[in-house]
Amino acid sequence: MIVIEGVAVVDDLDDLLATLDAVAEEYGVTIQAFDARYLVGRRHLERAVELADRAFDRGENVARERSVEILLYAAGRRQIDDALAMGVSEGRTPVAVVVDAGEGGEGRDAADGTETKAAAALRDRLPLDPTPTLSSIDAERVRSFFDVTDAELDAVEGDIADLVCERVALLDVEK
Repeated sequence: MIVIEGVAVVDDLDDLLATLDAVAEEYGVTIQAFDARYLVGRRHLERAVELADRAFDRGENVARERSVEILLYAAGRRQIDDALAMGVSEGRTPVAVVVDAGEGGEGRDAADGTETKAAAALRDRLPLDPTPTLSSIDAERVRSFFDVTDAELDAVEGDIADLVCERVALLDVEK
């Protein structure tokens, strides 16, 4: 999995989504873009991809498309409309874009560079200022989106990133 980070100025969301779809189809990879303000780091995305793949393997996926299933897990929600809040919107937005060749993709990418080529194509085509977006957490936005309370934070040894990753994993239990 490769994550492209940056600040995007999106004038037309349909154009952006068409670009993501075109690169995904051209290289045979899965691409999902996120508003990075809802993410708690790379581990959050890695866990979402892992769990989405497991859902497909078990025939327990909710979405037909792998990219949407990844979005559902990242959002910790079963409803696509609710999960879309984590997606990219028009305007100036910090983004993180997952490029993944699929299960076993790491070996495939090492062999033919599929993910790397797709990521390079996206960097060329996206209106993106390559500013890191996953190095900090918008704690208030994340807490609100994932319904993390003060009491919950006080009751655990981890931090907000740990709680969000737990919410992502618990989505399987809520099915």
